[in-house]
Amino acid sequence: MELLSPAGHWEAMVAAVQNGADAVYLGCGDFNARRGAKNFSDGELPAAVAYCHLRGVKVYLTLNTLLTDRELPQAEAALRRASRCGVDAVIVQDWGLAALAREIVPDLPLHGSTQMTVHSLAGVEAAAELGLHCVVLGRELSARDVRAICQRSPIAIEVFAHGALCMCWSGQCAMSALIGQRSGNRGLCAQPCRLPYRLDGGKPGHLLSLKDTCLAPYLRELEDMGVSMLKLEGRMKRPEYVAVVTRIYSTLLRERRAPTREELDQLTLAFSRQGFTDGYWRGKTGPHMFGSRPENAPDPTELFQAAKAAYQREDTRTVPVSLAAELKADRPAALTAADRDGHTSQARGPVPEPARTRPLTEEELRRRLAKTGGTVFWAERVDISLEKGLSLPASAINALRRDALAALESRRTAPPARREDPTPPVPAAPAPPRAPAITVSLSHGGQLTRDLLALSPAIVYLPAERIGEFGLTPYQNTPTEFCVALPRICKDSEWPALRALLEQAKAKGCASAAVQNIGQLAPARELGFTLRGDLGLNVFNSRSLLELQRWGLLSAAVSFELRHEQIRDLQKSLPCEAVVYGRLPMMTTENCVISNALDCKAKGLYGPCRAGHVLTDRRGEKFLIQSVFGCRSEIENSKVLFLADRPEFRRCGLTYARLRFTDESPAACAEILARYLGRGEGVPAGYTRGLFYRGVE
Repeated sequence: MELLSPAGHWEAMVAAVQNGADAVYLGCGDFNARRGAKNFSDGELPAAVAYCHLRGVKVYLTLNTLLTDRELPQAEAALRRASRCGVDAVIVQDWGLAALAREIVPDLPLHGSTQMTVHSLAGVEAAAELGLHCVVLGRELSARDVRAICQRSPIAIEVFAHGALCMCWSGQCAMSALIGQRSGNRGLCAQPCRLPYRLDGGKPGHLLSLKDTCLAPYLRELEDMGVSMLKLEGRMKRPEYVAVVTRIYSTLLRERRAPTREELDQLTLAFSRQGFTDGYWRGKTGPHMFGSRPENAPDPTELFQAAKAAYQREDTRTVPVSLAAELKADRPAALTAADRDGHTSQARGPVPEPARTRPLTEEELRRRLAKTGGTVFWAERVDISLEKGLSLPASAINALRRDALAALESRRTAPPARREDPTPPVPAAPAPPRAPAITVSLSHGGQLTRDLLALSPAIVYLPAERIGEFGLTPYQNTPTEFCVALPRICKDSEWPALRALLEQAKAKGCASAAVQNIGQLAPARELGFTLRGDLGLNVFNSRSLLELQRWGLLSAAVSFELRHEQIRDLQKSLPCEAVVYGRLPMMTTENCVISNALDCKAKGLYGPCRAGHVLTDRRGEKFLIQSVFGCRSEIENSKVLFLADRPEFRRCGLTYARLRFTDESPAACAEILARYLGRGEGVPAGYTRGLFYRGVE
């Protein structure tokens, strides 16, 4: 497997390379998921690529954030720079950026970030169809899940092996954005999950803070199942941490063994949150996976000092070469250098002269040519073809060696020839409607009433996991479209259960399905649904809309992290929808928050969680928790988004405006819908305008 290490800045990159990384991933500029790291400048990137390539290490550039239309030209320039300087692949999250990259730098490989929330075989297959060469699977998958995907995957699979775990599925978290305008989808997560919370007024605790993962004991298993790349997290960590963790994982991979107690202790000392967890990998979630790191926890001084002293010498990562020298009378001296990767170079020197005293010997010539100190090369073999009786000055031999190795270095660091094509324009979109039609999404069967449907919402979204609660027969002749909303997460092992729910929704009269990720496109289409894009797709720019149109979607919900001006300015090649009312979803968690806090399994409590559980933060804000498909939790914002009294959402060019009902009573649902249709007045207490006017950083 390829060992992929974090490089938050130059020193961390050196630490990774000198400790055995096969590849590094790094950010350049603001369009990466670790904007808080030092990262690399545009000027440093070519030098970083050259440093790594000289030593046989690949470089993957992270452009793995959501981008606005105004930012896409800068991202385009970054793609072109990356391709020109020889970056081995670009890691992306944004579908619009991925589509743009395919158009303008078609030879530059693309890797799908874990922010794409790919967690099923269908998702991997869709990623391959969209031109991705590799995809990083969700960190929540078990060994069984990963093995099943690897067995049939058409592209390379990458797995996070060590480092921090997010409580929310990557790419589906809006907690930091909604609380403090710092978007995790744009590289500025403030990590609110590391703070203490209380469930239903209980004792405060770190209910959302997971321990770091450590898969060091499972490396042979990962390799045997077909994982291609092993990723270490840590672009925000110290270079000494990168050195220690990379060295241990590199050693384990090279020696094909499990870690010793001492190695596990060193990993724990380097950084941990009360130890490590392998809960996701073993498919055993629960309270045991949680832990926090004390403030001002001391660094392991001795371990880090030794690591720093080692990587600062920069003499660990060397490149073996074979040298072949030919010295004959009446011909210029020649030296050929070759590495194991097939690169060769030649250098020529002066014509050897007849020896006046002591002739040059093979042993002396071999000894001088093997003196490669000051370079990354070491001579594993030196072949000599030397006629007797000749002489060549030591300075000429040294120059011959320097020139051959310098030429070989140039060949190893030369960027590959790649195509660059013009930027295709975004086609002009059709004129949007004068005002959006109102749609509603419901959480449970009691919210679907005659009073609600008498107001003729354009679409009613029904959650697939609760489709059995909805009786649609009395409403078949209404103009309202019933759309089954798929869950954000559905592992392959859960698909049969979801398929049965979707077939039930089809039989009840749902003609369309709202998909949350690319892994749901083909399965939902095969069941005969027309498709609409939901919030999980993270639509942030016009090129993403164009890509979704190419996928055949009827409409797409745009991200609620966009300001109304940004929504207005989108080229809406696809009818767009925005949430204009309701509690906005902040997290989708694999670990059930309710089950963990109440320790349901230990108490023998099974079955659906009761409604009404609340998570309270340090400031007293209360976040509703909903139980969703797969015994997962969805954490909702503490305040309700309310825009009925504001005209801007009607002027954004939206085709649909969605009211998102969670804990509202049936009567309240109908009243709020009437209010948005202009049949009422008043503003609810404790509301928020969300990010509609503020946006995110």
